[in-house]
Amino acid sequence: MAEQKGGADTKEILGKKMAYFLVKQDPANYPFEQFQKENKTDWTGVRNYQARNFLRDMKKGDQVLFYHSGDEKAVVGFASVSKTAFPDPTADDDAWIAVELKAGKKFKRPVSLSDIKAESRLGNILLVRNGRISVMSLTEAEYDHIVMMGN
Repeated sequence: MAEQKGGADTKEILGKKMAYFLVKQDPANYPFEQFQKENKTDWTGVRNYQARNFLRDMKKGDQVLFYHSGDEKAVVGFASVSKTAFPDPTADDDAWIAVELKAGKKFKRPVSLSDIKAESRLGNILLVRNGRISVMSLTEAEYDHIVMMGN
């Protein structure tokens, strides 16, 4: 569980500052509902260097937003990192890594890309600036704002 330490903007888990991420998936390939049924999944198949570096940054307990790409284009639910980086079993090269994610709750209301773009406080996130990247970091404020919009 997250607890407040040091100040209102610092959330820590066992003494480690929590980080925030967003992962994208086409719901035709792996919908959030399937992720919830399975409870956990290995986040494999990432073949973009910048996205891979974000996977490397993920630590157990970090919070993740699940985004449906494709036709839906919306943040639909929560996840958390349950296992840190390990070699991606779907890759032929050890440079590619995966993490294990644990499913969380579905948003009460999906937060569409157009809703995100309409929020000036969210204008700097990679989802807006580089829509092709499948894993990205968020600031705590960006994460909290998207959560507030969806719940």
